Amino acid sequence: MIKFSILIANYNNGKYFKDCYNSLISQTYENWEVIIVDDASTDNSIKTIKSLIKDDSRFRLYSNSKNQGCGFTKRECMKYAEGELCAYLDPDDALYPEALEKTIREFVNDDKIVAAYSQMMLCNHDLTADKVFAGTKQIYNNRYFFNCPTQFAHFFIFKKEIYLKTSGINPKLKSAVDQDLYLKILEYGEVKYIREPLYLYRLHSNGISQQGSKKSAKESFAKVIHDTMKRRGIKKINNQDVPETYTNSREIYELLDYQTNKVHRLINKIKISLNL
Repeated sequence: MIKFSILIANYNNGKYFKDCYNSLISQTYENWEVIIVDDASTDNSIKTIKSLIKDDSRFRLYSNSKNQGCGFTKRECMKYAEGELCAYLDPDDALYPEALEKTIREFVNDDKIVAAYSQMMLCNHDLTADKVFAGTKQIYNNRYFFNCPTQFAHFFIFKKEIYLKTSGINPKLKSAVDQDLYLKILEYGEVKYIREPLYLYRLHSNGISQQGSKKSAKESFAKVIHDTMKRRGIKKINNQDVPETYTNSREIYELLDYQTNKVHRLINKIKISLNL
C-alpha cells in the first residue's frame, strides 16, 4: 500500500491550522503521514498544532531554531518524508476528503508518470468554497515549458524517488519555491492532470503569496526560470538568445512572450489531444 507524505511548512498560521488538520484526518485513504516544520513562528502555532495532533503518530512536528524562510523550511520537510508520494499543503489551506485516494489512483493506473496535479477551489477567509480557479490547465510538458503564465499551482503530487534525482528545493528561495520544484520534477517525466478540485485554497490578507510582495515574487520566478533554462542547456528561446547571467526579470519574461499568443496555445492543445 503506497504511503503518502503530506508536507506542511508553517509560519504564523496557527489560527488556520484546525481546518487543515480536520481535512487530513478526514481522508478516505489511510496510509499517510504528515510532516510539519515550523519556521520559528511568533504566534501560537506550536501550541495549537501540538494540541491538535497530540499523540497521533501519523503527525510529526519539527521546528527551525530561527526563521529561515520558505525554501529552507520546505526542504527540511522533505528530509523527514518517508512516503513514496509527496505533496505540499499550506497550513492555511485544506484538502477534499478523497484527495489522497483519487491522486494515488492515478499513480497506480500509470506508473510512468512522475507527478500529478489537480484543480483547486478558491475559498473565502472562512474556507467556504467560492469557485474553481480558472487558470489551471492541462499542460504540454517539454523542455520549453516553464509554467509561465501559470497553468497549475496546487495540488502537486510527486514521487519521492524523482525528487531525490533533482538538486531538491532551493533553500535560499523565499518565494517561487513551488515553481522551482515543479520545473525540476517535470524534467524527469510526464505529469497527470486531474480535472477536479482536490485542494481548498484560502484567500486572505495574511497569505505569503497574496501579500504586497508580488514584485519580489515575480523577480524570484524569473530567476527560477533562468536557472531552469541554464540547467536544461537551452541557449535560445524562440530564436532569441538566453542571457548567460541573470540581469532582470523583464528580459526573461520577454523571452516567453510568444507562449501567450493564440497560435502557440492552439499548437499545444493539438499536441495534447494527440498525446505527442
